[in-house]
Amino acid sequence: MPRPIRAVIHLQSLEHNLSVIRQNIGAAKIWSVLKADAYGHGIHRVWRGLKNTDGFAVLDLHEAILLREEGWEGPILLLEGFFQQEDLQVIDQYQLTTSVHSHWQLTAIEQATLHQPLSVYIKLNSGMNRLGFTTEEYVSVVSKLQSMANVKNVTLMSHFANSDIPSGIDQPLQKIMQFDGLHLNTCIANSGAVLWHKNTHYDWVRAGIVLYGASPSGKWSDIEKYNLQAAMSLQSEIIAIHEIQAGESIGYGSKFTTTKPMHIATVACGYADGYPRHAPSGTPVWCNGMRCSLLGAVSMDMLTIDISDCPDAKLGSLVELWGQNIPVDDVAEAAGTIGYELLCALARRVPIDF
Repeated sequence: MPRPIRAVIHLQSLEHNLSVIRQNIGAAKIWSVLKADAYGHGIHRVWRGLKNTDGFAVLDLHEAILLREEGWEGPILLLEGFFQQEDLQVIDQYQLTTSVHSHWQLTAIEQATLHQPLSVYIKLNSGMNRLGFTTEEYVSVVSKLQSMANVKNVTLMSHFANSDIPSGIDQPLQKIMQFDGLHLNTCIANSGAVLWHKNTHYDWVRAGIVLYGASPSGKWSDIEKYNLQAAMSLQSEIIAIHEIQAGESIGYGSKFTTTKPMHIATVACGYADGYPRHAPSGTPVWCNGMRCSLLGAVSMDMLTIDISDCPDAKLGSLVELWGQNIPVDDVAEAAGTIGYELLCALARRVPIDF
């Protein structure tokens, strides 16, 4: 028998989450973000659960080509654009939309030999200082691209560093709005802005982590009212049970010592599966319909949970490490990280079920 750990992907949850977002954005269109192999869920597995989207946004050409080969015929946006001049031939072949954030890319587009003009998203640096043109040069960049025979249309694109807080978009939005007079299609809303800042929705939004049922802020309580559903459940089983006495320790480093007799269980899941090694005792786990707690250090292949208040737990009982009963955000918050990281870091050795 195979080791019992697995990740279950819930396609119906992806469909549900997309519909929730659709209801929240009015007439705007949706780029469903599939970077990092669909946030660890697997592009080839999940894109059909999101087929009612208006377009897919990916990080690189391999992801875009995979979507085309899988049968997606709609728009595909390259979020970081292209990295070499020759990439434009692939963009042309597969009819992709590219972002542009650097002057060398302008020259590359102008000099390229293409079969058809490109749709281009022009990145504006509105204060995050990662990618994009400054506000001082933006108008001239737009004008230059609009004059190129190789460009079909241009869209204003930007990003928010703090869309998860009420005032987090105020300053960048002021910079963005000074270009309203250019009458460009506009795409600036990331997941946080999709949920909490309706004035940023414009023509297109980019829905990322919310599609997968996790919170842009890292706190499940911030999105609980939207009824989003976890698209991934990390599950395993109890493989050993022990009765231990007060004063006994559990796991490497003896990081947890009992103060009373306890009923504990060992679960086939560890940091080599993608579970956070630094998750402390008390991190929530779901076992046999009850919320339990992690105890002691997480090992490479195993972890230990308290089943003292879960009398029906037995060898082979199902354990959910995160998913539809334990939000990945709760596990990540306990471990001092964010749900994004845990989903993206799911190990390749973990089998995937639907």
